[in-house]
Amino acid sequence: MPLRNAQDLPKSGKIIALDVGEKTVGVAMSDGMRMIAQPVTTLKYAKFGVVRDALREMSQSEQASCFVVGLPLHMSGEMSKSADRSMSFAHQLEEDTGLPVLLWDERMTTVAAENALFEQRQGRQKRASKKDIKEQIDNVAAALILQGVLDLLRN
Repeated sequence: MPLRNAQDLPKSGKIIALDVGEKTVGVAMSDGMRMIAQPVTTLKYAKFGVVRDALREMSQSEQASCFVVGLPLHMSGEMSKSADRSMSFAHQLEEDTGLPVLLWDERMTTVAAENALFEQRQGRQKRASKKDIKEQIDNVAAALILQGVLDLLRN
């Protein structure tokens, strides 16, 4: 059963965070000292097995000890359809990889990611396709989810 308290995570090892959507999964990873969250990639989410295998390989090669999956609750705190999907994903990931998975309230992270990317792009006057921006939003949202966990663990 996925964890609900960040204090229950393993005390060492990198952490991989996921922003699970209908079609994509944004991936971020902590550094070894668990200070900084870094966007990594966006995986296409056509079949769970393909995503699971990529995450299993990443967790082994990077010596990650656990996962964090964003839980997109309604602003009222109630479960959403997306939250149900994330819970199911987290449960299956934990079962298939054997690594603990923390569910983390991710309300407003996508909005924060969009704002951060918008500000960054304005400063550079850089154009990007909608697809590129969407993939970056997923990565940055995963990094924001993870940074919230890292900040809590440090304090």
